Amino acid sequence: MKPLTEHEIRSSFVNASKREVAQASLPEVGNLDWERLEYLGWRDSRRPLGYAVAVLDDVPRGIILRAAPPATALGGRRRSAICAWCEDPLQTQDVSLYVAKRGGAAGRKGDTIGTLVCTEFVCSSNVRRKPTFTELGSDDPPDRELFIERRIEGLRHRAARFIAEVLATA
Repeated sequence: MKPLTEHEIRSSFVNASKREVAQASLPEVGNLDWERLEYLGWRDSRRPLGYAVAVLDDVPRGIILRAAPPATALGGRRRSAICAWCEDPLQTQDVSLYVAKRGGAAGRKGDTIGTLVCTEFVCSSNVRRKPTFTELGSDDPPDRELFIERRIEGLRHRAARFIAEVLATA
């Protein structure tokens, strides 16, 4: 992902009011390893919000997501789930339901769309981990590199597709 400035990040949000954009907490952009990110995602430390920015047609597009309360807060027990973006079968304990208001008139009417995503938006790290023998069926380094490249491309595609779906009008 190409490095973005704070202004570019704030300007990218497609499902937020001017007030929500102004109140959004931003990550320290100077400390990010942009070359190892397929999308930029982070959580708000004060509120149950998450943020994601991906590149669609060479333009950064961002969304604000609301985190559903964890099952444990509702009296249930936390269940394992697979992130819909990175699809990592090993990291299933820290996945949360995030809901995004749709962009435009649909979002102003209250229409939303949800997805399961790594709670801390660590998908880019997950897709780069060494695959297990069970996942790959081989210990061959070229096979491993190709497998990781495919996971990276899949993550890039799925994150961008979700953001595009937020933009889509019903």
